[in-house]
Amino acid sequence: MNYINEMTLQFESHSINESFARSAVAAFCVQLNPTLDEITDIKTAVSEAVTNCVVHAYPKNAGKITVWVGLTASREIDIKVIDAGVGIDDFEKAREPFYTTKPNEERAGMGFTVMESFMDKVILSKNGERGVCVEMRKTLERRKAAVGGVNG
Repeated sequence: MNYINEMTLQFESHSINESFARSAVAAFCVQLNPTLDEITDIKTAVSEAVTNCVVHAYPKNAGKITVWVGLTASREIDIKVIDAGVGIDDFEKAREPFYTTKPNEERAGMGFTVMESFMDKVILSKNGERGVCVEMRKTLERRKAAVGGVNG
């Protein structure tokens, strides 16, 4: 994929950093002039992916979360949320609505379902020996780009 701009963030898996990640990704994507609905979709998906890392990837100690974002001239936004935590044993099971590994913590088990509802594509893969990479794509509608952005 040929990206016109990209960024990488890395931060500790503390729940307070979830809002930082969603805001930073949203601010970076503004250069493509998304609609309010599109930016809300992106923020929600990033929030779910980062929250999954905080809650599930590092259950005992904090670890690193990496968020990468790439923007294309054809108004596609690719996002990767990567951890090196405990991993997911069964990707298909994890994608089932209401499935959670923490039922005693009032978790709804809707994280991946929400991501899939708001993004055009969601791919789960292993991150090396441990951890998970959640890749998401959103294609923005065609419209005039923001100042300094890409015309669509």
